Amino acid sequence: MERKRIGLALSGGGARGFAHVGVLEALVENDIPIDLIAGTSAGSFVGGALASGLSVDEIVGVGKEISWFGVAGFSYSPRGFLSNSPMGTFIEKHFPANRFEDLKIPFAAVACDLEKGEEVVLKDTGSLAHAIRASCAIPGVFVPVTDDGRQLVDGGVVSPIPTRAVKEMGAEIIIAVDLITCGSTYWGTPTTLVGTFFQSAMIMLRTTSKHQHYRADVVIEPAISHIRPDEIAKRDELIELGKKAGLAAVDRIREII
Repeated sequence: MERKRIGLALSGGGARGFAHVGVLEALVENDIPIDLIAGTSAGSFVGGALASGLSVDEIVGVGKEISWFGVAGFSYSPRGFLSNSPMGTFIEKHFPANRFEDLKIPFAAVACDLEKGEEVVLKDTGSLAHAIRASCAIPGVFVPVTDDGRQLVDGGVVSPIPTRAVKEMGAEIIIAVDLITCGSTYWGTPTTLVGTFFQSAMIMLRTTSKHQHYRADVVIEPAISHIRPDEIAKRDELIELGKKAGLAAVDRIREII
């Protein structure tokens, strides 16, 4: 009997994206097939790496070379403090395939059209690095990425977990990895304007993420709520916690398959 096509939907999460690598490690070690991948923000980076032909061990190796200064540079634009064009250079250097047409696994990077407020799914043709940069362009932090006259920003604005995108690619079984909700608790009452804004934004993002769970057959939520999205130095802990969560989901995935 022909099995159903399995799609992976990888959420955003900043440096927490290293937990995606641990989840992938658990799935690969247990022979869980991955036929399609959609990623938002950090999930687009990790998903694109796997789709391009990097093994999980190679992704871990590439991850060790990542730093905030390595994927961002100062911007002279009033639309963002930083440019993520260095991220594009990094991807072109380290990923074995740099165009969608050459990927080993069908992949989509999810971004947001800043003017229309609509989800933009980048797939099938074109530059992989360009698409991942668009998906990772955090509004206000990074300058929007221009694409076909559109100004694209981080896909997490409209689709923190790209379950719809991977379903529309043809996935019949969807495994979602959510690094945003992850059993998180809040940090008490903010005492500053910035703290109030940040906590409110995170509440909205987590609420949106949970509302995208319903399309998934399995949702994996690594226990990483104690690690901030900017703590890139905790990559090893994030990978370990991601693998632990992935292993815990293997039996359920096998039942569904």
